[in-house]
Amino acid sequence: MDSSTVATRKWGINNDYAKLTDVLLGKPEYFKWVEAGPLIGRTLANAEKTGHSFDLQLAMKQHSEMVSIYEENDVTCHYLDSDEVLHRNFFARDSSAMTPWGALICHMQLKCRRADYATAIKFYQENDIPIWKFATAGHFEGGDFNIIEPGRVLIGYCGERSEKEGSEQVAEFVRAEGWEAVVAPISREFVHMDGLIVPLAEKLAVACIDAMEPWLVDIVRGWGIEIVDVSYREAKNLGVNLVALGEGKVLSMAGATDLNAKMRAMGFEVYDPDMSMFTLGGGGVHCLSQALCREDA
Repeated sequence: MDSSTVATRKWGINNDYAKLTDVLLGKPEYFKWVEAGPLIGRTLANAEKTGHSFDLQLAMKQHSEMVSIYEENDVTCHYLDSDEVLHRNFFARDSSAMTPWGALICHMQLKCRRADYATAIKFYQENDIPIWKFATAGHFEGGDFNIIEPGRVLIGYCGERSEKEGSEQVAEFVRAEGWEAVVAPISREFVHMDGLIVPLAEKLAVACIDAMEPWLVDIVRGWGIEIVDVSYREAKNLGVNLVALGEGKVLSMAGATDLNAKMRAMGFEVYDPDMSMFTLGGGGVHCLSQALCREDA
């Protein structure tokens, strides 16, 4: 799809669960496992006992399977430019965040990802997608911008990735548009808010209740959101980090066996590809995917 076609499309999202039409991805051709936070740190620290090792060809195959699922569901896939230096920029959730008002350009903290904003800005400019705001007050990453439903956003920070100052600034941006924004600290173990809670459908979300502060759970339930509880065991391995495709379909992952069974019992069609090279390497399918366009909720 050329830029002129993209420019005529409706861009932006006011939710993260209605029919997904366009998604921003990357290409993991330069992917490697490096120390980049607690998730991959746990993988590397335990590799001698678990036998886990990185396989680029397997990673490429797994990513291609994810892309095939999107395409099978009529989702148009767009891509950030690959860059040998920015070898983790294909985790497209974090260098920007899509909003109803345009793209938020983020300010990432990890040294190996600090310049990922360059490929994000280039993509939006080349495709005539408006840039709404830039996070500047402190580090802020897209995985901590979590639209729960139209008019309500959860914004997280663990300090090692997003910082309180950056999260509070982004919350003020949102409030200035007339939306509600709740800022909450999260455990570094889960990296971003989308490791704790992700919308599944209207008034329905998956979340690890045991890993969330009780007051935050109370706020979500006070909004009338029903929670499908995810065990700590699955959540610490990115089980929460799924993508709602809309129309009763969900892109999950093979490792979330209990959650996948729960969602199928609820009537969802669940895709559960093996994404182990990525979950062991620091991110799940939600981390890999930035929704660009969804139907309005």
